[in-house]
Amino acid sequence: MHAPRHNALSMVVLLAATLLGCQRAPLPTPPAAPPAAPRVAMSGWASFRDGYLEAYFKAEPASAVYAGRHEFDGQLPDWSQAALAREVSGLHAERERAVAFKDPVLSDAERFERDSVIARIDRDLFWMETVEEPFKNPAYYVDSLDPSPYLTRNYAPLEQRMRAFIAYERAILTAVPQIKANLRLPLARPLLERGLSASKGFADFYHNDVAKAFAGVSDQALQAQFKEANAAAENAMRDLSAWFIANRGSATDDFALGPQKFAQMLAATERVTTPLAELEAAGRGDLARNAAALRAACAAFLPGKSIQTCVDKVAQNKPVGGPVEGARKQLAELKSFIEEKGVVSIPGSEQALVSEAPPYNRDNFAYIDIPGPYEKGIASVYYIAPPNPSWTLKVQHDYLPGRADLLFASVHEVWPGHFLQFLHSNRNGSIVNRVFVGYAFAEGWAHYGEEMMWEEGLGNGDPETHVGQLTNALLRNVRFLSAIGMHTQGMKLAESERMFREQAYASVGSARQQAARGAYDPAYLNYTMGKLMIRKLRDDWTATRGGRAAWREFHDQFLSYGGPPIPMVRTAMMGTDSGSLF
Repeated sequence: MHAPRHNALSMVVLLAATLLGCQRAPLPTPPAAPPAAPRVAMSGWASFRDGYLEAYFKAEPASAVYAGRHEFDGQLPDWSQAALAREVSGLHAERERAVAFKDPVLSDAERFERDSVIARIDRDLFWMETVEEPFKNPAYYVDSLDPSPYLTRNYAPLEQRMRAFIAYERAILTAVPQIKANLRLPLARPLLERGLSASKGFADFYHNDVAKAFAGVSDQALQAQFKEANAAAENAMRDLSAWFIANRGSATDDFALGPQKFAQMLAATERVTTPLAELEAAGRGDLARNAAALRAACAAFLPGKSIQTCVDKVAQNKPVGGPVEGARKQLAELKSFIEEKGVVSIPGSEQALVSEAPPYNRDNFAYIDIPGPYEKGIASVYYIAPPNPSWTLKVQHDYLPGRADLLFASVHEVWPGHFLQFLHSNRNGSIVNRVFVGYAFAEGWAHYGEEMMWEEGLGNGDPETHVGQLTNALLRNVRFLSAIGMHTQGMKLAESERMFREQAYASVGSARQQAARGAYDPAYLNYTMGKLMIRKLRDDWTATRGGRAAWREFHDQFLSYGGPPIPMVRTAMMGTDSGSLF
């Protein structure tokens, strides 16, 4: 599976933006892997690295576009089975070549890049070859099909982006038959439903929204080409939606990776080899810690009432003007807080815009699209999804976040979460660690930032604000335990949904979404797993550097590495005797 592009990213981690000025500032240099250290000219590493990146972008042109390589505009990957087999074979060959670069001929920075490349290859091989995601999980294709760069990034005149979008829509006519040919029936039900949600969302988006984005183009011949391509792309996605619907009857509940592959996932994608029982114990311990803190916060906020009543009351305090307007106000306040408290360096003057999420990407309440490392002068967009209109009015109302909940979504996505982290990573001296930012690094940092900001004094001790932070933390705790439970212990979707309701106090709509996501995104435990690794590294690293007084230095140092697997960063910051991850 391609993890979220931010967050993604994965990522989820998705990237999009509009025009804004950009200023760059230097970062502190990590002791063991300086981002811009001198290279050994005769090693040959730089030539290999650049060739690897070019091969990657050719195989994954949508990722190249997101990174800002617009010579790949309009292209989609070749998802034929022959092309997928060639990509897997090429990855194995690239891995062998990377491993052949031995430590004595490489600088510290080159060794770190080499290990980052190998980690990325292992990640891709796990999802493509070990788990066979292209043949089992429609979510594998969704990120690459996202057209947002052409619509919301002002990287070129609108007419030029319209031509790229037309090429993209024409490529969909090849991609959809390949997707249907690849997916093996019967599909697991929650994975099928994710494919149906995405394909229907794309079709509706083409039908309802795209023409408005290009209405300002006066070239009538180009408009005619667009109209034809857009109708054809919509029909292709309607056809894909119909295909999913037609195969609903044969869908199964067989989505679990199993304990062996789940452990392989952790090792291959995040370099975490901690035994599953130990990992689960760490997650349960964090859930218990947050549950106890929630009890205390609710006792202060609403004495004598149940925790559910307390959480419901906090949730009913909706942001004035709605979540989009509320988030815009919060971002200004959060940036000022970071600057006044000296929480972490802000290496630039870029800002994040706020907008409603497009119809094809509303499976999560909030996410941010961030320009890639090759882009210049582009802003990020923090997207907030409205509730599903098919839900009852009460479920829709409950789904909308309360003020405190939204505050920590804004912390997570923007200040000092994903947006600030990518300000740092996009300035890293290694192109590898600018292009590839890992799931646990990105989501772990963003989630770590929520609790850290509360610890730094965000909210001035207000118990309602603390409830908002803690309910977000408990949601990620339950993701962690649901991922392990559903993929290694036979937990059912209904059990996961109930756990989100009972232990994370999630709304009906949110619990339903979160449980389903765990089926098609087993790596969403990375939010809590990444946070726990960062907290442990912070405590160990600052122990000999003044403790709490060294937090800012730690934050700047950690972010300076770009986005490789956190165990690699731990070794670089702590030395060879790096200690335990958790």
